[in-house]
Amino acid sequence: MDEISLNKPIEYLQQELSSIRSGRATPALVEHLMVDVYESKSSLKELASITAPEPQSLLIQPWDANIIKNIEHTIRQSSIGIEPINDGRVIRIIIPPLTEERRNEFIKVIKQKAEEARVALRNVREKEMKEIKKSQTASEISEDESKIMQKEIQGQIDTAIKRVDEIVERKEKEMQVS
Repeated sequence: MDEISLNKPIEYLQQELSSIRSGRATPALVEHLMVDVYESKSSLKELASITAPEPQSLLIQPWDANIIKNIEHTIRQSSIGIEPINDGRVIRIIIPPLTEERRNEFIKVIKQKAEEARVALRNVREKEMKEIKKSQTASEISEDESKIMQKEIQGQIDTAIKRVDEIVERKEKEMQVS
């Protein structure tokens, strides 16, 4: 089993969780947004400098001032639910504090995303286990080798699921602190 197939669900989870706002300003909240510019789509982080000068605000300064309206439009249309302030040179985003209700909604989404990652990891395990059984049936490996390989795969999956749990726990704490 290759490391890539285990890392993909975890990387995807981290990307998904970075876009869930915790009440703190972080460039990860908007940097993945795809902006329509120059007859194509580009991620915001490729088009602008994104900083968090204060814990509750983001400052987006486009490399090209002509695309500021495109960036503003993309932020307005995104699912982050925050209104950008455009002064013609930079865009400011003020992150309001989370209400308890909104925080609980985000925690539900976090748990859902975590379960999706766990399912993806279990699917990787299932695929690998089928390959091992197939090899054993074709007499390419012995029953003992099969059992050793299955234990090894289960260990790798268990480790990956622990990583998912740690990531989720960290994000939930972040949601409670803010």
